[in-house]
Amino acid sequence: MMKTNRRERSREWYVRAQQSLIEGVNSPSRGAAVYSPGPVVLERGRGSRVWDLDGNEYVDFMMSFGALVQGHAHPKIVDVVSQTMAGGSHFAAATPAEAEAAERFCRMVPSAEAVRFTNTGSEATMLALRLARAHTGRTKFLKFEGHYHGWYDPYCLNGHSHPAEQLGPRENPTRFPDSEGIPASVFDDVVLAPWNDLEALASILRRHGRELAAVITEPIMANMGCILPRDGYLQKVCDLAHEYGALFILDEVVTGFRYAPGGCQQHYGLKPDLSTFGKALGAGFPVGAVAGPRAILDRMRWGSGMVLHYGTFNGHRLTMGVIAANLDLLSADDGAVYRQMYEIGDAAIAGLRDVFHRRKIAVIVQGFGPMFQIYFTGRDAIHDYRDYCQYADTAKYSRFIHGLLDRGIYMTPSNGLHWIISTAHSMQDVETLLAAADEVCAEMA
Repeated sequence: MMKTNRRERSREWYVRAQQSLIEGVNSPSRGAAVYSPGPVVLERGRGSRVWDLDGNEYVDFMMSFGALVQGHAHPKIVDVVSQTMAGGSHFAAATPAEAEAAERFCRMVPSAEAVRFTNTGSEATMLALRLARAHTGRTKFLKFEGHYHGWYDPYCLNGHSHPAEQLGPRENPTRFPDSEGIPASVFDDVVLAPWNDLEALASILRRHGRELAAVITEPIMANMGCILPRDGYLQKVCDLAHEYGALFILDEVVTGFRYAPGGCQQHYGLKPDLSTFGKALGAGFPVGAVAGPRAILDRMRWGSGMVLHYGTFNGHRLTMGVIAANLDLLSADDGAVYRQMYEIGDAAIAGLRDVFHRRKIAVIVQGFGPMFQIYFTGRDAIHDYRDYCQYADTAKYSRFIHGLLDRGIYMTPSNGLHWIISTAHSMQDVETLLAAADEVCAEMA
């Protein structure tokens, strides 16, 4: 295969960037914390491909952590951006564009009687918690180990991996703040639980359930790769939350508009009280959203006792135009693009499993359709945060990905993220991936 490991200009630019940016980047996931010795600096993209500063071409399976559901520079998205910009990108005023985007959103998301757009997924989960607290009159909420709901202070607990022997009992997990600068008192309102374990959750709710405003969960655990819920688990979590008078918040910032036109709530047949969205919703533009029934979202109506939510860039005219075009593309022909993404994603998963089996390397490929992850482990499955911390060989995964990067496959070396299939990917891209993976596995074996 054509090697892509000549990256002199990437190294030069990374050195230059460190003079004005912390670690040379604007998010740790882009820098030396993940890439060794430094990042591949990208210059342009089209379809399923990206090119770095040295002109190396890659098949992109990271796709901006799932934001680029249509791939790079989709012609319709480019056309909408060009036309919108010509008339003014943003007014911080009411526009037809925000209503048009909202109408399409509510048609596609089963639980959405109404929607409020934010600028990021972190803002969306922040707003969802504020709404839940106002609606229930309670302050505490339950989050699960390993789930990432953005960098809002109360959510920054047990979001990163730790040695398995330090995790504590399942019914009373050790608490690990994810960041300095957060007062310990912020976490007084957080109840922590292991995921995919109904027995432990039921025990924790017996102690704390009546204090909870909400239980928040990802439908597929996406901050430790791609960890699927056990059969029927999500509905039982919803039922348990309601039993104690708490709201069930489904965080679909990663999964929304990826597994089905209506997200994982459509795929799994769920009806959350509130759900949050981001990433794929904006097709590469920054946006978040909170959706749910009017009985809850109407609490943002202006007046005494309202839930405050301001934002100069909320409902950004350019982004709203992109959302409308993106949702039209995703819903066209009865969601035909989803069948395409599933076919390509499942082919990649099956092909990778075959490569690892032939090369006699202990690996599992976990997930289905448009999103999956590879774990170097002798286990049959990774079911939760604790399995990930104990059994996933993240260093070996990083070496594997760096080998792929040298062979024209663009992916983050962080095992905690996931592989993404967009509407731009093809079976040829899968063949390129499998050939590269086979070469890297031959070296590793």
